[in-house]
Amino acid sequence: MADTISMVPNSNEALVATPNDDALPRRFADFDTFGDALDYAAQGERGFNFHDPRGTLKQVYPFSRLREDSLTVAYALVARGVKPGDRIALIAETGPDFAALFCGAVYAGAWPVPLPLPTSFGGRDNYIEQLAVQLSSSDPLMLIGPDEIAALTSAAAERQGCGHATWADFAARDAAPCDLPKLSPDDICYLQYSSGSTRFPHGVAVTHRSLMSNLAAHSHGMQLTDGDRCISWLPWYHDMGLVGCFLSLIANQVSGDYLKTEDFARRPLAWLDLITRNQGASISYSPTFGYDICSRRISTQTAVSERFDLSRWRLAGNGADMIRPDVMQSFVNAFADAGFKATAFLPSYGLAEATLAVTIMPPGEGIRVELVEEERLTGSPRDLSRPARYRAIVNCGKPVKDMEVVIRGEKGQTLADHKIGKVWCRGTSVMHSYFRDPEATAECMVDGWLDTGDMGYMADGYLFIVGRAKDMIIINGKNHWPQDIEWAVEQLPGFNHGDIAAFSVENENGEEAPAVLVHCRVSDPDKRLELREQIRDKVRSITGMNCVVELVPPKSLPRTSSGKLSRAKAKKLYLSGEIEPFKLAA
Repeated sequence: MADTISMVPNSNEALVATPNDDALPRRFADFDTFGDALDYAAQGERGFNFHDPRGTLKQVYPFSRLREDSLTVAYALVARGVKPGDRIALIAETGPDFAALFCGAVYAGAWPVPLPLPTSFGGRDNYIEQLAVQLSSSDPLMLIGPDEIAALTSAAAERQGCGHATWADFAARDAAPCDLPKLSPDDICYLQYSSGSTRFPHGVAVTHRSLMSNLAAHSHGMQLTDGDRCISWLPWYHDMGLVGCFLSLIANQVSGDYLKTEDFARRPLAWLDLITRNQGASISYSPTFGYDICSRRISTQTAVSERFDLSRWRLAGNGADMIRPDVMQSFVNAFADAGFKATAFLPSYGLAEATLAVTIMPPGEGIRVELVEEERLTGSPRDLSRPARYRAIVNCGKPVKDMEVVIRGEKGQTLADHKIGKVWCRGTSVMHSYFRDPEATAECMVDGWLDTGDMGYMADGYLFIVGRAKDMIIINGKNHWPQDIEWAVEQLPGFNHGDIAAFSVENENGEEAPAVLVHCRVSDPDKRLELREQIRDKVRSITGMNCVVELVPPKSLPRTSSGKLSRAKAKKLYLSGEIEPFKLAA
């Protein structure tokens, strides 16, 4: 940010990354406000380090410099008329500009609202529409984004009627230091929109107290030690990236190395290169698909030990989507020769409405699964005419510090161990509310307890997640999990994780039937017909029912901004005709 935001300049001299260790005594997020946390972190030498697509260090940004720039931003915001409680929408590009603007908004008493980059929305108009919807919900005073997409962000701001600026525009406005508001633990710190926020988004309002509680829970749950370093490619507009890999590093004084999300998508193995170069212990999280991409990119002929050293990867976090044990095993198989240990896997469960973390697996226990009968998962009576089928359910760990988790039945009663029901949680880090939506807040918050919307069960203090309640497919009174149908199709040759979306549709007779959309990579008409019948047979063997199978072009199934398959959007696009299946003979 020229003029008012100081940056570490690039030069011909080799940049030196911020250190893993520091003389500043580590505090585990035991602060009243996030501003206090940054004030403390700035006294040390740790900070952020930004890398190019090949993993080369391009910018070093110590927390001390971040604090200076953030205060400059705060003064500029106040000079622009920003008052406590105003929303400042920020396009969450991974880099110093967003970091300084986010923290500066907090110092000014405003509520930063991280919004996604255009990489996930399939075109200019779709992105502008998505931004406009979230701007309408958050009602910000202004939208600030990267210079490169100013045409898109200004169009969205104009549609909403709010102010607009770019990094450069904002930085060029100098302002004298002024008195900043005194922040309180119960003040709102920021608004977080879920990765799937589309037509009816909910802005999760998180207080400073809730944030500090969850960030402390991270450090205790991961047993954070000296020498730990975070390596991340996760987007800063998603709760895992924003809270777990940005805000947590400040509040717990941890240095971090970053790849932009779009750079990871193009060169995923650069992520593992960064972990290899870290001479300390690495902490790095990814959804299941991130591990899947890496293991698929490695050829069986490649000697992984010659390029990677993953022996110091202390915690390989799993979260944000359903954890797939088969994918995790494939990753172990691919990178064991590089020193990766399966015990490094750290399954967890969380959601933006709880700030982030709800449960974390104790470090060192790795991925543990239970084989659960299909009938138990669906609540249906056992069909004795068919062989028993099982699904591997991943253990998501124990409740984090200051968090309670219970499983409740349809009548609200607390269920015993191994009984499947709705997952509820209560704790200091549960959200304040959905912004300006008391009805939606009341629907999921009861007496301090949060209805997560997920189904699962407890066993000996550990949480097992089965799936999203709203994803359940109910046919003739019998419950089916879409994951079971999708995973069944994935077992057929030629399919990858994320190639299939299952949901229910109404057939010509007005009855509900399961529908399966499948990415098809074969062009021969006869081969497509054969493939469709194979899929039908496979689904029939799992559900006992006929289903609608539609073969669709590759990459046509929609994903959320965090990379997860969006079944709800896939169904909407299919029914509206925007996803057009290949035409096949009857």
